[in-house]
Amino acid sequence: MKPETKKRIDQLNNGEIPDGYKKTKFGIFPCDWATIRIGDVSITNGKYGINAPACEQTGNLPKYLRITDIDENGRYSDNGAFVDDKDSINYLLKKNDIVFARTGASVGKSYLYNENDGVLAYAGFLIKFSIDPNKCNPYLLKANCTTTIYDKWVSIMSARSGQPGINAEEYASYAFVAPKSVTEQKKIAEVLMKWDEAIELYQQQIEKLSKLKRAALANLFPQKGQTTPKYRFAGFTDPWEQRKFSDLVLIERGGSPRPIDDYVTDAPDGLNWVKIGDAPAQGRYITKTAEKIKPEGLSKTRQVQPGDLILSNSMSFGKPYIMGINGCIHDGWLLIRDTQNRFDLKFLCHMLGTDQMLNQYRMFAAGSTVNNLNKELVGNTTVSLPSVEEQRVIGEYLESIDNLITLHQRKVDTVAKQRAVLQQYLLNGIVRV
Repeated sequence: MKPETKKRIDQLNNGEIPDGYKKTKFGIFPCDWATIRIGDVSITNGKYGINAPACEQTGNLPKYLRITDIDENGRYSDNGAFVDDKDSINYLLKKNDIVFARTGASVGKSYLYNENDGVLAYAGFLIKFSIDPNKCNPYLLKANCTTTIYDKWVSIMSARSGQPGINAEEYASYAFVAPKSVTEQKKIAEVLMKWDEAIELYQQQIEKLSKLKRAALANLFPQKGQTTPKYRFAGFTDPWEQRKFSDLVLIERGGSPRPIDDYVTDAPDGLNWVKIGDAPAQGRYITKTAEKIKPEGLSKTRQVQPGDLILSNSMSFGKPYIMGINGCIHDGWLLIRDTQNRFDLKFLCHMLGTDQMLNQYRMFAAGSTVNNLNKELVGNTTVSLPSVEEQRVIGEYLESIDNLITLHQRKVDTVAKQRAVLQQYLLNGIVRV
């Protein structure tokens, strides 16, 4: 960090305004920067998308960009939707176009068209602005739509009775502070784009590993009606044993002392209270909990120990997890304990998440008024298992893929945090390029 940059940061942290900076209603910015309104830098004042049903590809149709096809990072996520409408040609996105969600829970979500995403027609719940690159760098505008200032503006502007929403005229009024020079705007955008490219490379690796994991789960476990998988590791040839799951393991539902607030405690002798939120976003092991409950609640719950598996009993079929600590589970979890030592834990954990198992859950739950897993449903499934030695090899292989995914995700998270800090400094003019 340059000395002058550090000095500016220190001054701002002390409530001082550095030389060459001014205080505005948006914050403290360089004196040579100006306020920019979306409507003033757009060729249009906002156009609403086409109202037509999505369809599958039949011929040379444009892709259909809907609110749900824009991910949380503002990127296009191809969900295989197309639009077959004679007017769709009038709703195709072009370079320097940015769209905004105009209603619902996603209001404020934005997407800057990337020509690499293919030919896109935008749907009716999106509003398009065509940005004039001679007045404002489109990427810089998009970056200013990912700030806390923007989020507050969306929250205020969309607050209305009934469905929250922002119309084209209101989006056109959104303003931010940026360099007057489009050349400087471009330099800021180029710096942030390089960081985006680094994040994208890690995310591409995650997607490749995720595809490898899905293929492994499909091919390393037998399909329905078969006793051997499609692919096997060297040295293993024996057919897999098929058994009713409840004949091999103990399955019990969790329980909750009520009212739970009367049992939550910060005392040192509290018991780990395992909630869905304690499950890691990456990895399979639960090693800590946010809350503990009083020991007197133990008789009304289910105790789990290291080496136990727990499975969310909702029909969302949450991933199974391996307990790395002692704790207690509420009735949103099922305990699965390998009392006969027939399973390698990593193998068992991955097996419970295969399509073969999920399909059985759905089949047994079909027609039920409440689509939840229970001990009988899970216990009635048929499982295939090889020798413990082969289980161990499969489990280690799948675990190695998970570890690589976790490693790359941590890199993404680290780089994303660094980029967020840099963006804040760049968009406020604290760091000049």
